[in-house]
Amino acid sequence: MHKRGQAATAYLFLAPFLITILVFFFYAFARAVYYSFTDYNLFNAPRLIGLKPYADVLGDSLFRRALANTLVFSITVTILQTIGSLLMAVALNNKIKGQAFFRSAWYMPSITSSVVITLIFLWLFQRRGVANYVITQWQAYQPLILSFLGVLIVAQVAQVLFERARRLPARWTDPALAAMSALIAVVVTLALNALGIVHPRAVPPFDFQYFSDTWVQIGGVRLLSMPLLVVIVMNTFTTIPTLMLFFLAGLQNIPGALYEAADIDGATPAQKLLSVTVPMLRPVTFYVLTVSLIGTMQMFDQVAVIGSAAPQETLITMAYYVYTNTFKSGAAPVNMASAAAIVLALIILLMVYVQRRFFVAPEAV
Repeated sequence: MHKRGQAATAYLFLAPFLITILVFFFYAFARAVYYSFTDYNLFNAPRLIGLKPYADVLGDSLFRRALANTLVFSITVTILQTIGSLLMAVALNNKIKGQAFFRSAWYMPSITSSVVITLIFLWLFQRRGVANYVITQWQAYQPLILSFLGVLIVAQVAQVLFERARRLPARWTDPALAAMSALIAVVVTLALNALGIVHPRAVPPFDFQYFSDTWVQIGGVRLLSMPLLVVIVMNTFTTIPTLMLFFLAGLQNIPGALYEAADIDGATPAQKLLSVTVPMLRPVTFYVLTVSLIGTMQMFDQVAVIGSAAPQETLITMAYYVYTNTFKSGAAPVNMASAAAIVLALIILLMVYVQRRFFVAPEAV
């Protein structure tokens, strides 16, 4: 009797969440499945027509483009943000001065509205934006920059060889020698510029339209559009800090004795990363990959904000395809939107199943 009362109390507290899940997940999903087999267009009574909506969706060239864009976007962003967040977590896990500030600074993009970030990137990559300006300056000052880099490398090599000739330990990346090499490179470059040997060039402004119908093609197949590449950069930039927190939490649980043993064996930082850190973080990596795949497969907001600023085919994703068919002016083909949503859900479930079945450590299951 006492346990029955406790269960009733638990269900009472859980009721708001259970009702929300029942209404906005199970009921909505069931309605979507039902509509995907009907001729529903928001203004008529639904009538079952079988698999015709699925055939219409698969025959729609815009859907195939949305599917290709979504898969390219999801796979690319998931790889980039997983690697980036892991490396950032490893870097910020070191006990350095100002560690709290750097952790907070890197996390800032995650708490900024994606709409604001999208508008900033639109400004950066517009025709007269910062990206084109930086490329123009690079082209103009390329002789000076190349001169600086050339002298820097020569000076660094000369210093390292000189130190080693004196039987002193010197690494190619020794920071003290690198600072001296940079100073020498600056002086030599300024001297060459003053003598008129090396000087900036007069170049026309770089004029590239990032939100145009420009594609990276392989064998004549449109693989990745330039607007989608900008969104990939933007999405990677904003999601890495969030995923970094998961890796950072995982790093706290790795026993320090493992790194001490690696140090005794003479392991380099790269060997410790690949042989200790990555294997120990496999459960966290599984979670990060799962969250990333689901999130990227449903990417919508950035495409909606950019809207007509780029040709539709270059940016459309599965989620945006569902949205445009549901809220299309006139008779909206909700049945096609529902069919596309079900296809998207099945793809996500399949990808998560494959990842869980073949790529995850037993301890993470």
